[in-house]
Amino acid sequence: MQERLNQIKEQLHSKSFKLTPQREATLLVLLENEEGHLSAEEIFMMVKQKAPDIGLATVYRTLDLLSDLKIIEKLNFGDGVARYEFRAEDQPHHHHHLICLKCNQLFEIEDLLDSLEERVEKEHNFKIVDHRVSFLGYCANCRKDM
Repeated sequence: MQERLNQIKEQLHSKSFKLTPQREATLLVLLENEEGHLSAEEIFMMVKQKAPDIGLATVYRTLDLLSDLKIIEKLNFGDGVARYEFRAEDQPHHHHHLICLKCNQLFEIEDLLDSLEERVEKEHNFKIVDHRVSFLGYCANCRKDM
């Protein structure tokens, strides 16, 4: 985790930003919950435990900055709540998600659209720089109750 924090610190410095204590507390929460898709409010509540004087607006500004610098991804799954996760360093595109409509659980799956993306680029003379895909349905546990 410290190595990743140092990498992010370097990214911030290369863009003339500092790793302030508030930004560091926010990053630590994101790193500690890397598998989650946390909302800004959830992140704020966890950051508040590390930095009691931090305000919600500061967390929002930090999340916006990290998103603008492509360190994290801001995701919208159609429920009106923005969620955040780290962008995979070695992936040119975002992974995809399965979203259960009953329990709202999120599952990550690998990017399956590389060949389709190449075809779209060729057929439409269009340079794709990213894409996002979410599949909506019911997870195995929820299907048992149906």
